Amino acid sequence: QLPLFRFTVKRPFSTSHSSVDSKEMKKFQLLAHKWWDEEGEYAALHSMNDIRVPFIRDTLLSMSSNYHLGNPLSGIKILDVGCGGGLLSEPLGRLGASVTGIDPVEDNIRTADQHKSFDPVLAKRIQYKSSSLEEIVEESMETFDVIVASEVVEHVADLETFIKCCSQVLKPEGSLFITTINKTQLSYVLGIVVAEKIMGIVPEGTHEWEKFVPPEELERLLESNGFSVRSVKGMLYNPLWGSWSWVESTSLNYAVHAVRAGAPAQPHATDTLPETELQQRSGTAGTA
Repeated sequence: QLPLFRFTVKRPFSTSHSSVDSKEMKKFQLLAHKWWDEEGEYAALHSMNDIRVPFIRDTLLSMSSNYHLGNPLSGIKILDVGCGGGLLSEPLGRLGASVTGIDPVEDNIRTADQHKSFDPVLAKRIQYKSSSLEEIVEESMETFDVIVASEVVEHVADLETFIKCCSQVLKPEGSLFITTINKTQLSYVLGIVVAEKIMGIVPEGTHEWEKFVPPEELERLLESNGFSVRSVKGMLYNPLWGSWSWVESTSLNYAVHAVRAGAPAQPHATDTLPETELQQRSGTAGTA
């Protein structure tokens, strides 16, 4: 077993339930130096930023009333799970967020660290760590306002464990953003046969169709682990233009935004009173 997976802290899940798949790690290890080649193997992920970054930003802004012009995500702590070379961590950091990027492939983290070091602002806002999600659960309970797991869940070994861990490190009412690939005949033909074997849009062997996740299954897992699913949106990649767009159909790629349930409210005698009556009561307290 790799030294990477010697767990030194007591965790809620045993190592046998790790969501990291060692076969998947080896695939990404071989490509770790290619993350920032915008014309290379990760070109489709670079262009995905054109839709996934605004989706995350605008969703978060719609849920908050206080934001800073120029740094709209200032004060928000984001965990980028399976961050790779930092392709999504960096634009989120530029929007003002404080980003922690984790990835079990050490070479990916090396690449990400090196790339952010060219920008002193990002060097302060982003920290990277070679780690699986389970490894940081103990030290990061209810730490993050937001988790992004973009193009990750189709590579994990145990999706339920992964989602449980997301719930544990998110603050109550925190947001989880996932982008992934549906498990349909169309996604097999286009996502694997065409994209990998014919057009070479992604390296051959990147995906296994058996691990693709239908949105219904993902929603069910989220809801049963304390999340409320707020939106599911279809995504489509146009290989001719190298661009992504939002579409009605989720039969290929899709994005999900879910919110972790808030802390259960403490029952209180005045909880059910209308606000005006509460104000009157507090205003007249002690005068009777």
